[in-house]
Amino acid sequence: MIVEELYQDSLIYEESSLANYLYHLLAVRKISLDDNISKIDFDQADHQKVEELIQNNVLGIHKIGIYSLKMNQKDFIFIYAGSEQEAIQYYSKTFHQTPLNCHEYSLDFQLYRGKEVISFRDMRKEFVRFPALAGCFKKVR
Repeated sequence: MIVEELYQDSLIYEESSLANYLYHLLAVRKISLDDNISKIDFDQADHQKVEELIQNNVLGIHKIGIYSLKMNQKDFIFIYAGSEQEAIQYYSKTFHQTPLNCHEYSLDFQLYRGKEVISFRDMRKEFVRFPALAGCFKKVR
């Protein structure tokens, strides 16, 4: 794997720390996009500069996850949010109750929507504001 692929993956998967370290190392020419990832030496980074990049969100990464919140023994609500706490707050405000539990799911988890299969990551592209209600699931058994 080369640095360019890792950098793209870090942006796609919203891995802010990794993306900002790679961005910094590329900017100060410690690595190039064509280098093998084995050449990456994070000790060469100016950690203070990387921290500033992350705090200033230079790369514009706003990680949004998908959370399953248990409404009762059979009903689950899926919410896109920036954190578990934000998902719980959105759920409580929307449904006027506290969820029984809250678990983060993988954005790559695929589900049936009508006759198509779609991942939570692809479905997230349909939303412009977060937190947002993604859908619900009812256990049959």
